[in-house]
Amino acid sequence: MSALIYNMPRKWQKEGKVRGVALSKKRFQFIFDHEHDLVDVLEKRVHTFNDWALAIDRWVEKPPVDFLQFIPIWVQIRNMPLNYYTKEAITALGDLTGEVKVVVFDPERPQVRDYVRVQIRFDVSRPLRKSKVVNLQEGGSSIVYFNYERIQKRCYECQRLNHEKDVCPLLVKQRKEVALDRRQRRLGELSFSEPIIGKDDPLYGILREDQVDACKAT
Repeated sequence: MSALIYNMPRKWQKEGKVRGVALSKKRFQFIFDHEHDLVDVLEKRVHTFNDWALAIDRWVEKPPVDFLQFIPIWVQIRNMPLNYYTKEAITALGDLTGEVKVVVFDPERPQVRDYVRVQIRFDVSRPLRKSKVVNLQEGGSSIVYFNYERIQKRCYECQRLNHEKDVCPLLVKQRKEVALDRRQRRLGELSFSEPIIGKDDPLYGILREDQVDACKAT
């Protein structure tokens, strides 16, 4: 957090014009000297620090329930079906990733890129969608791909923006379940093992039969 407070003004080219405050280990606030600097930063949309996306918005005295829950993201939609280059189809595909706010498409102008762009209002608690299989009216299907501009780090297991793969809750839960299953199998094996000491054991004749058993707890 301290590195973020020191480095973001430099990244915004606003050194000496803004002061950062660490509110917690996950939240911060920047106080600008001038309104136009604040507006300039907000208009740059997606902000990142250490390659992680930041949720930034203008502070209000009574923030709504979903404050800092959404960020604007530009999405590149690739491999569009040839007969579906319409604003309606592009909007429908963009809505699969978030609420579409802007569609950059003009059927009267040349399309020089192999993708179309939309700006969405993205809920940061949701995973990023990488692709979508689209069933075509004339039959068959096509896979449409989504690329998110300026989004770098993410969890490559669940595609969420707030943690890395090593600490993904899905993988942590999976590892716990595997460990629990292994432990239960081991306990099952111990419960079926013969608790009586055999004649070839050096403790045979020293311990009584009722003193030999498997510890179910360990």
